[in-house]
Amino acid sequence: MSVERGAVALTAEDRRLLDLAVEQAEIGWDEGGVPIGAVLARGAEVLAVGRNRRVQQNSAILHGETDAFERAGRLPASVYRECTLYTTLSPCFMCAGTSLLYGIPRIVIGENKTFSVSEDLLVEHGVVLVVADDSQCLDLMGRMLDERLEIWNEDIGN
Repeated sequence: MSVERGAVALTAEDRRLLDLAVEQAEIGWDEGGVPIGAVLARGAEVLAVGRNRRVQQNSAILHGETDAFERAGRLPASVYRECTLYTTLSPCFMCAGTSLLYGIPRIVIGENKTFSVSEDLLVEHGVVLVVADDSQCLDLMGRMLDERLEIWNEDIGN
């Protein structure tokens, strides 16, 4: 049970998969939504990618992480327990809860300076968190706060 924080040196595989999550975040931003992307991976195998689609789909629950889970489809519990979730922003309680429900053992987080409400909960339940402190993720959320603050506040329930 650990949290690796602050400019953590990611493995090449972690970097590749976090970059896929960043791509999803950028697509979401270009679509007019919240720039948060996610990847659910089993080792090097990408099971699904997702992005926050609350605005695009008029959804109450399609955050980047929940979108990735939805796109992965029904999987056996044993598969989830071998996965890493990659997300551009530290998960909210809904996304953390989904990760806990399915037994995700490790989450790689692009950045947690903008938002970090669930990290203690995840660690308390044995999830290993790796915080990359990624500049692309920070820049995307900075733009969100500068240009679409009302949508961001809606997204986090403010």
